[in-house]
Amino acid sequence: MKKLILSTLVTLASVTAFAGKTIPAGTYAIDTAHSKIGFEIPHLVIATVEGRFNKFDGSITIDPKLEKSKANLNVDVATINTDNKDRDDHLKSPDFFDVAKNPKMTFVTKKIVGTADNLKLVGDLTLKGKTKEVTLDVKYLGDVNDPFGNHKVAFSATGKINRKDFGLTWSKAVEAGPVVGDEVTLIIKIEANKPIEKKG
Repeated sequence: MKKLILSTLVTLASVTAFAGKTIPAGTYAIDTAHSKIGFEIPHLVIATVEGRFNKFDGSITIDPKLEKSKANLNVDVATINTDNKDRDDHLKSPDFFDVAKNPKMTFVTKKIVGTADNLKLVGDLTLKGKTKEVTLDVKYLGDVNDPFGNHKVAFSATGKINRKDFGLTWSKAVEAGPVVGDEVTLIIKIEANKPIEKKG
């Protein structure tokens, strides 16, 4: 019983300590080597296809007043990777993303709501020439100094979009059946850096 009480107190103390944290202010560049912009979409109802974009950049600016913070993201759509070259080539074609005419996908913050423990990031997502408001559920994972002179922060985020809102449709035969779902789940994991501030 004593061990159970002690364990509970330690857990509560840890949760309370994290809940009281604030995200360190500053402007951070996304560390693309340790970040991921991914997605998944239903396939034939019973499964999903997963993918990611291999090239992207962006920044996060944390204001002392969290609601004034902002983030932006630029994605090279031609670097889509679903681990199937034929499918990737088709996705890049005019049937879907049409990367020759629409090489970039962007996200720009409109507002931030919540606290470090529970954030909602609302912004404009532009894809294939169409802009729609998207809400991301964001978790702040913490901060740390790395051995290379950077202060790092980390976040994870998820959100959902309807591919048809962005004109990502193909043949009537495919769209009439359950081959590919309409709802796309965005899965984002971000590490971002800023130089460690030198004291005195």
